[in-house]
Amino acid sequence: MAGKKKAPHKPNFFEDVYAVARLIPKGRVTSYGAIASYLGTKMSSRMVGWAMNGAPKGVPAHRVVNRNGLLTGKHHFKTPYMMQQLLEKEGIKVVSDKIQRFTDIFWDPSRELP
Repeated sequence: MAGKKKAPHKPNFFEDVYAVARLIPKGRVTSYGAIASYLGTKMSSRMVGWAMNGAPKGVPAHRVVNRNGLLTGKHHFKTPYMMQQLLEKEGIKVVSDKIQRFTDIFWDPSRELP
């Protein structure tokens, strides 16, 4: 009886999201949609958000926000203020759950990565 062959490794969408998120420089932010677009799945920004909700240690999930710079994922952190605290620790100003000067600190992986 022949042994079972392993299926070829298929890329995991969540792992790809985490890989991009790990590249966001300190003091910069990106959006769920920008990551989805970079990964070639422009309509999957909600899936990027879902991935960020369960991001493992070492993935800077606090640097990923919605397209308007709102901290929509803040309730997935240990406290409702932790996301803002992590951003402010990196020099990012947040007022009423909105990143200030969002367009100035926005990091677009499609422009920054090959």
